[in-house]
Amino acid sequence: MKKVTIIGSGNVGSSCALYVSEKRLADVVLIDVVEGLAYGRALDSVEAAPIRNYDTRITGTTDFSEMEGSDVVIMTAGKARTPGMSRDDLLQVNAKIITSVSKEIARYAPNAVLIMVSNPLDVMSYLALKVTGFALKRVVGMAGVLDSTRFRYFLADKMGVSVADTNALVLGGHGDSMVPLPRYATVNGIPIQELLPKDTIDKLIERTRKGGAEIVGYLKTGSAFWAPAAAAAEMAECVIRDKMRILPASAYLRGEYGIDGLFVGVPVKLGKDGVEDIIELSLSKEENEALQNSAAGVKAVIEKLEEMNLL
Repeated sequence: MKKVTIIGSGNVGSSCALYVSEKRLADVVLIDVVEGLAYGRALDSVEAAPIRNYDTRITGTTDFSEMEGSDVVIMTAGKARTPGMSRDDLLQVNAKIITSVSKEIARYAPNAVLIMVSNPLDVMSYLALKVTGFALKRVVGMAGVLDSTRFRYFLADKMGVSVADTNALVLGGHGDSMVPLPRYATVNGIPIQELLPKDTIDKLIERTRKGGAEIVGYLKTGSAFWAPAAAAAEMAECVIRDKMRILPASAYLRGEYGIDGLFVGVPVKLGKDGVEDIIELSLSKEENEALQNSAAGVKAVIEKLEEMNLL
């Protein structure tokens, strides 16, 4: 049986454990430093198994050595956003957490593919790569899958169509400068430009960029968790089952799209070894400028890390 470790047993981590189990992908280990939290969430999940018809094992622990032999590690640990807080505001506290946990991953799960969910996601992916020393393709950020999923839902909701018929693509950093690409968004193969006026598309793009903040504003004391967890579980499925799906995700670029040495959201082929390939699209001048601007934002936050001696 394959093994997936999820670090952090809050709303995202525990939801992800449930999704992974319902997909029957692997046995799951939930790890959290808060005594009893991971065990309680794991126990609650396995008690649902007879109804939800999965027989994977879900265990909870505070012991990082329990991740040994993991095929995939999903990082959800860290502080969540509250109203008025940007993803970058989380930088200092989460950088310290990610650094500490990444050392444990390198020690106990050196052959795993690491899927980063913690924010600021692109920067935390960069930090985890540096700390673990993993091969570039074995660290990947869950960003584009979530952002594209939100764009797909907003399109379906606006047009009154099934979400199953929508496709969308969002590139760039996981933040307000993300780059939804309307010319790659379709409804059952029909470009959305033929179905919606430009001003409506622009509003949906802006809502996609603010999708996480919109939920934070409603929840007041937390941030989104079901959709991020579902996105991470989908990525884990690509790795565990070597599905070789092309999905948007935050990957380390070495010159692709004219970007070097940063994690930025781009289309990737996701398989058993992680990012098996990076797909380079022909972008318009406007699209490329937006992507470069988004990458510059990621770079600026990395420079903040360096200034704080956290990198």
